[in-house]
Formats: sequence, structure tokens, C-alpha cells
Amino acid sequence: MRKIKEILRLRHENGLSLRKIGICCNLNSSTVSDYLARAKIAGISWPIPDDMDDETLENLLFPKNLSAKRIVKEPDFHAIHQELRKKGVTLQLLWVEYKELNSEGYQYSRFCELYQQWKKTIDPVLRQPHKAGEKMFVDYAGPTMTIVDPATGEKINAYIFVAVLGASNYTYIEASLSLDLYSWISANCRALEYFGGVPEIIVPDNLKTGVTHPCRYEPEINPSYSDMADYYRVAVMPARVAKPRDKTKAEKGVQVVENWIMASLRNRVFFNINELNQVLSECLEDLNNRPFQKIPGSRKSIFESLEKPALRPLPALRYQFARWKKAKVNIDYHVEIEKSYYSVPYQLISQQVDIRITDNTLEILSKGNRVALHPRQRAIGSFSTDPNHMPVAHKEYLKWTPQRLINWAKETGPYTSQAVEKILSTYAHPQQGFRSCLGLIRLAGKYGNDRLETACLKLLAVGAPSYKGIKSILTKGLDQQVLNESTPAVSIKHGNLRGPGYYGKGGTYLC
Repeated sequence: MRKIKEILRLRHENGLSLRKIGICCNLNSSTVSDYLARAKIAGISWPIPDDMDDETLENLLFPKNLSAKRIVKEPDFHAIHQELRKKGVTLQLLWVEYKELNSEGYQYSRFCELYQQWKKTIDPVLRQPHKAGEKMFVDYAGPTMTIVDPATGEKINAYIFVAVLGASNYTYIEASLSLDLYSWISANCRALEYFGGVPEIIVPDNLKTGVTHPCRYEPEINPSYSDMADYYRVAVMPARVAKPRDKTKAEKGVQVVENWIMASLRNRVFFNINELNQVLSECLEDLNNRPFQKIPGSRKSIFESLEKPALRPLPALRYQFARWKKAKVNIDYHVEIEKSYYSVPYQLISQQVDIRITDNTLEILSKGNRVALHPRQRAIGSFSTDPNHMPVAHKEYLKWTPQRLINWAKETGPYTSQAVEKILSTYAHPQQGFRSCLGLIRLAGKYGNDRLETACLKLLAVGAPSYKGIKSILTKGLDQQVLNESTPAVSIKHGNLRGPGYYGKGGTYLC
């Protein structure tokens, strides 16, 4: 359902084609077309109402008895090709006209696919036009720059991130000490801030931090990178594997940066990343203001006049980096993340949930709906438990504390109070004695406070109070016998008892 929502957003907000949406969402174009058709039949528009959850959306899109039969008429691709030569005519317009005459005809993705196959026989060369504000190409330069640790003399590699806008070639660069996901997404965010707006599409290479599973036809975008794209309302469309022409702007931009900036700084020594980025920023301004050789203007002048007005505005705040994970809810209605535990509503036990992790918070979602929000726990083995997630019985149990039990015992009587304190002190953790103390409360309700006091006194006399011992005294009625501490112990005489003399020095063991 998350992908279907993304398809609707990219179609209605960004106006992308079925093929581009398929690339962004790791789906076939025919699947994208099917989802959009189902949404149209179900009357679902964008944005989706807030009160519509994933389950309701799925039922609307995939009713049980949905079937379709159609007779397909082949398009006249020669006539289509001739029409495309006319100004303002697009393939989508021709497909709409084709569908008006053939309602059961091919969907847009298949229509385009068949046309491209036909076109290869007459026009193998395809030039890529770039509309203003449409695409930002991003990549890392192949060579690295060097930072020298002033204390140890160690040489550290610095990786150069490059972003180029398609229509103006306006460029942004920065250096980082890592190629990890955080550095990659942070560089993308700073590039958007440098350009002062958001394009329709970001075109990355198939690097591991941006694309989880590279594929020529169905690349899978990293969830965190996809989350960033959703925040800025931009589509991510990776270049095809081993197809550098898909990102010629990035390739050319990297080449320009390598030749005009990195090469000119080859003999400079840098001692920290901030110093390197400061120099790169100065060189970048010179590059963007340098006049073109074959056309009037510069990267910056064309950007200011043509591309900047076409960019969408930035959000008020920068995207906060987040990692995504999946987890299964344990029987204690907690999920484990980095050896810490976070609660969810107990009704989700044994279900799989999505988890969004930021620096300070942890958000848990089920079927696209947020079910829990916790502060990040730093200590290993720590728990973050929301009482609202607990069953009623668990909430009542947690209301009991050692002090509450002791206060109840004092109201019952001094001997009961001593017995409770001794029981709690027997265990390494007082909570381990809660059940015994709760048992005494039930005994008080059944036998009365006076009898419980007497039973506790009898066991305290021998120094070993316990729930089972007190219950045994009350059950057998031993508490009703008079306890007289001044009465001497009665000596019992019996033929089977040997007595202390038997164990003396001269005692003989008889079998």
C-alpha cells in the first residue's frame, strides 16, 4: 500500500510517466498502469483522505470479483511516428487518441514499449532533452582528495559529491569522509539547499547507499533515501546499470569538477574536512560563474533566469535523517532495536511493523499508521514502555510498589508489616516478592486481619515468614491456639528417640 500511495503521489503531484514511476517504485510499468486504473475505477484521488487506512484502500483497489476482458487492436506506429514530428504532439496525447477509438487497447506503458521497439529499426539515436527544474543528477567523483592528520601525518581519503541540474548545468560539490547512507543523504539535502529549490526528479547512480538492489529494469531504492524523497516531494529515478548515457549530466559534471577543481588543488595540503570544503566552495563559485565557450552566459546566469523559477520551494526545515527497519512484535508487546526495547499496542503481538529511527526518536508504524512514538534509548537493555500499550491486567500489576505493600501491611498490623518487610528483603529484587505479599492481602480478605496478625506472629517467632507458611497456619487453624512464649518446651519421650546421650563419646550405632 505504501508503493501504491507513492504511485498516486508521483502521478498527480509530479506528473511522471508510467515508466518513470515504475523505476522510482521498483515496479513494472504495466503494474503501475494497473494500479492507476484501479484507483480511477474506485474513485480514489490524491491526496488520499486521512481517515482511509491501508486496509480500506486495499479493499477498494482489489475487490474480490474484479475481472476484465479486452480485444487489442494494434496501433499504426508509422502514422504515430509521423505525428510526433509535429510541434507539441506527444506520445501520451497520441495514446489518449488511440484509447478513445480503442477502449480495450494497450495501456500507456505497453503502448510506449511497442512504439520504442518499432522505432529502433528507423531511429536508433535518442537525444535527451532536459526541461528546466526537471532533474538533478547526483554522483561521487571517481578520484578522491587527501586530508592529512596534523597530529599523526596520516593521510585520509575525502570523497567528492557532485550534483548537477539538467537544464543549466549549475553545479554543487562537497567533500565528506565517508560514503555511508548518512553522508549521502546529507549531501543531497545540502545540494537542494544550495540550489534553493526542489526539482521533479533526482537521478543517482546505482551506488549501494542510494539503491539497495541495482537492476536495469526494477532498481530498489534504499528506504531512507525514499523517505527523504517523500519529504521533499521529489521522485528518485536511478540510472540503469552500465548505462552512463542515462546520467550524462552527472558524468560530464564529475569530469568538469575533476579537471577544473580537483586537478587545480592537487598540490594543496588540507588538514581537516572543513578547510577542504571551504576551498571547494570558493572554486565552485568560480566554476558556476565562468562563461560558456559556445553559448552566451554561464551556469549561474542560466540557472537564475531559466531553472531557478521552475524549481519547487524547499520545506521550512531540512529533512531529518532516518533509518528504516522491520521488526516482529514479541510476546511482551515490545520490539528490539539496537539491544533496546520499545512497546507497541499489545494487539500487534506477533505482527511485523515498520520502524523509522532518527537521532532522538523512534516511530513505529503498522500498515502505514503510526502506532507508537518513543524517545531513543541509549543504554543497552533499556526499556521504553507506554502504559497505554499494556493490557488492563498489566496496568493494575504495575500499580503495586514495595512501599504500597508495606503501607497496607502497617494498616493490617505490626506483625503483618514485619512479615511483609522480611518477605521483600528475602529477594534480590523486591518485585520478586510481590506475589507473596499480594497473597497475604487475599488471606486477610478471607480470614480477617486479626487471624492474619496471629499467623504472622507465630512464623516471626521462628524467623521464617512466608506466604505458604502463613496460609498453612490459617488453613489448619493453628493461629487460634494460644502462643505462650514463657511456656518451656515439652520433652517428648519415645522408644525410637535416642536422646543426646546416645550421640556422646561412647555411643554405639545399632542397625
